Amino acid sequence: MHFGLTEEQEMIVSTVRSFVENEIYPHEELVERTGEVPHEVGEAIKQKCIELGFYACNFPENVGGAGLGHVDFALVERELGRGSMALNHFFGRPQNILMACQGEQIERYLMPAVRGERMDALAMTEPEAGSDVRGMKCFARRDGGDWLVNGTKHFISGADHADFIIVFIATGEDDTPKGPKKRITAFLVDRGTPGFTIRDGYKSVSHRGYKNMVLEFDDCRLPDAQVLGAVDGGFAVMNEWLYATRITVAAMSVGRARRCFDYALNYAAERRQFGQKIGKFQGVSFQIADMITEIDAADWLTLASAWRLDQGLPANREIASAKVYASEMLARVTDTTLQIFGGMGLMDDFPIERFWRDARVERIWDGTSEIQRHIISRELLRPLGA
Repeated sequence: MHFGLTEEQEMIVSTVRSFVENEIYPHEELVERTGEVPHEVGEAIKQKCIELGFYACNFPENVGGAGLGHVDFALVERELGRGSMALNHFFGRPQNILMACQGEQIERYLMPAVRGERMDALAMTEPEAGSDVRGMKCFARRDGGDWLVNGTKHFISGADHADFIIVFIATGEDDTPKGPKKRITAFLVDRGTPGFTIRDGYKSVSHRGYKNMVLEFDDCRLPDAQVLGAVDGGFAVMNEWLYATRITVAAMSVGRARRCFDYALNYAAERRQFGQKIGKFQGVSFQIADMITEIDAADWLTLASAWRLDQGLPANREIASAKVYASEMLARVTDTTLQIFGGMGLMDDFPIERFWRDARVERIWDGTSEIQRHIISRELLRPLGA
């Protein structure tokens, strides 16, 4: 196994990092203070990303994307992780699940999303169905050849800017020895569809400006043309296209941890107490050593899981390991950095308190740490009959 980056990969890292530093960092304080991304700022970021050739870089070249592999894309996400989520949202990475579009859906949804003409969002979570996707109550029933949808989704990231939403909805139920089992279908739902409302969600302490929205369906009528994939085939579509989103969380956690670590390292080298720089004290220097060791470990664990996907190898356990370790590593790194800064770490003069708050959600979304540990242990124990 080769551990170094290719010349092309080094270029990807350098280009995206420069973009984040020049186009994202300058707007972070405004977004943090107001909780909003001005429309003109978001559009400017998107346009510059398109001009750079990185918009929809996670899509294959035959549909207009950059055709990056899983390792290459993990490097992009790692560098984006250094910046504000609310702003990085406009460095467009449409949902790969749109590759399941067929027929007229290709020109109506897939291609405009890849070109940056329409933005998408993904909706699965409900008030009573988070990690338990089968527990969703948002339901679509047949009515005169169409689907009539009723129910609610919440914690939907990106829906405030989305032109359409990819929504997973229960379309039936089977009786099994373990009890009722929902059948799930993915639908493409346009903003403005009658009976479909997008409203503000909850105020989160993590990632200000990166809003979570509530979706409400009240007798919303959808034709068969809006089904993405096959009816009752939502899990098949999900398993084929959404498994790698956990790599994104892991990669962005590594990027954010490296940015935070830079603050800790420089502060330890400059701050003086008791007549010397605090980095001279073993209590601080050992923390610095532990932080960089954990960051490097999470980085390689993440890239290794992406590499397995590029090689066509099973990677479910490895991806879960990367997600749980990297997200928990970020929590430790941000907390330790804040401790090194002392009281100043809690002040908004520095972004440390923001990194600390933002880190908390990474252990929850895209599958909680507990769900990742369940995936890991299941993969290990099932072959042994346990």
